Amino acid sequence: MSYFDNIKTFVRVFELGSMSAAARDQRISPAVASARISQLEDHLNVRLFQRTTRMLTPTEQGKLFYPGACRILETIEEAEALVSSVTLKPRGSIHVSAPLGIGRRLVAPAVPDFKKQFPLIDVRMRLSDRKLDVAAEGLDVAFFLGVPEDSNLRIRKIADCRRVLCASPSYIETHGEPENGEALAGPDHACLNLRYPGAPEFQWPLQTEDGVKRFAVSGPFESDDGDVLTDWALHGHGIILKPEFEVLHYLRTGQLVPILTQTPPIPIQMACLYSHRRRQDPKIRLFIDFIAGHIRTVLAEQEKEQQTD
Repeated sequence: MSYFDNIKTFVRVFELGSMSAAARDQRISPAVASARISQLEDHLNVRLFQRTTRMLTPTEQGKLFYPGACRILETIEEAEALVSSVTLKPRGSIHVSAPLGIGRRLVAPAVPDFKKQFPLIDVRMRLSDRKLDVAAEGLDVAFFLGVPEDSNLRIRKIADCRRVLCASPSYIETHGEPENGEALAGPDHACLNLRYPGAPEFQWPLQTEDGVKRFAVSGPFESDDGDVLTDWALHGHGIILKPEFEVLHYLRTGQLVPILTQTPPIPIQMACLYSHRRRQDPKIRLFIDFIAGHIRTVLAEQEKEQQTD
């Protein structure tokens, strides 16, 4: 096992706080991860982690070694990026995350075409509607909707996405359509919300005659999976607030009906995050440019189709 691999494994164990999690992240077995840490400890002649049956915590020596280990990995990545830029053959793996809706409908369909154009680059993709820590998760690019809280990362805006409030015809038949934002937030309507640890309170922003107003909505069902919310709405269990591209098919087939079209929700930013140190890596730039162009094309085509319907 190479010293470089041992350092990579150490950094991921330190960041994830788990030998098994680091092993999954690097696609190796826990036994191999443990062996790499043991080899590194033998080489340094120190104990890097305190291990118990329930916990794994870095020692003082481990805490001291971590910043230098990160600098070693960053230096190697930068050197590889320079070689890639000179040879015009970028290579390596890109670790990407995206919410389920963006990932399934906009990013994932473009990945095979990206791979055809750049065959030496592999894409490792993780989809989740939960908020992910870009640094701790070892991500190169993280797509998102909204405004990120982490200002230490670079932001690349891709598009402003139109959003829609909608419900099934059966829901409207049973509960009626809310007349305004106040009725939407009232006790007579069920709003289906995305909820995950650390999620903000539910306030849906609508464009009214008096400007943008936010309405605190609630309902009997919550989920950390946006597609689950759509499925509930399709079965008549409530109202959803969604980017239009996620539910366009159901709007066209009439399975979902737009509501409050006179006071629509304000658009939401779609963008991606990446760390400052990766901005010179050609494979990262190529991937972001490729996916951003694909997304803009898809959204523009959908908007044109909507205007002709």
